[in-house]
Amino acid sequence: MRRGTFRDETVDYAAVGATQAPDLMQYPPERSIPAEESWRIGSGESRFKTAGEALLSWTAQRAAGLTLSDVRPASGPMYSGVSFDEEGHPVTPSRLEAEQRFDSDGTPFVGAGTTVHMHGRVRGMKIDGELRVIYVVEEARRIGFALGTVGGSVVSGEESFLLDWYANDEVWFTVRAFDAPTALAYKMIPALTRRRRRELFKGYLRAISPLYSTPT
Repeated sequence: MRRGTFRDETVDYAAVGATQAPDLMQYPPERSIPAEESWRIGSGESRFKTAGEALLSWTAQRAAGLTLSDVRPASGPMYSGVSFDEEGHPVTPSRLEAEQRFDSDGTPFVGAGTTVHMHGRVRGMKIDGELRVIYVVEEARRIGFALGTVGGSVVSGEESFLLDWYANDEVWFTVRAFDAPTALAYKMIPALTRRRRRELFKGYLRAISPLYSTPT
């Protein structure tokens, strides 16, 4: 079943939170190209917590070759983010951050409603745009968040980053995304969007997984 859309005027696409849809790969938002990868990154509570700390301090993005600037946590009342149940209905987020945390260079940790400018190059492809943290998950055995485009990017859409510590003690890292090309070159050559996403995924995994090795 195609998931309904949820509009949020802070981003430049309609299907806010759709990276949580179980049928994303079969029914992506209109004109979007979906992508999903999962990797086992180890086992045990220590691996899960270490990876979670890295994920929430933007390590995946930085290791993918991106530079963060103008990181602005949500102002005013705490932004609750967007979350959905299996039927596509909005639900209360799993947890709200009561206290802002910062990494060693003073950059605020990931928080729902935070806006950040990211720029850089990935295998020659320009990355430059403003993004908004759509939701954050911090549970006993699941940690993650989603980023949605606000403007300026060559694509419009959302990507999510989730760590799961399963009952068999394995820790898995899953990245999901949907991208709708906005720049002319990406509209004319869909393969560019797929290549961009593939290179970003490899960078994210390299940052979070000690088991990762670059294919030869």
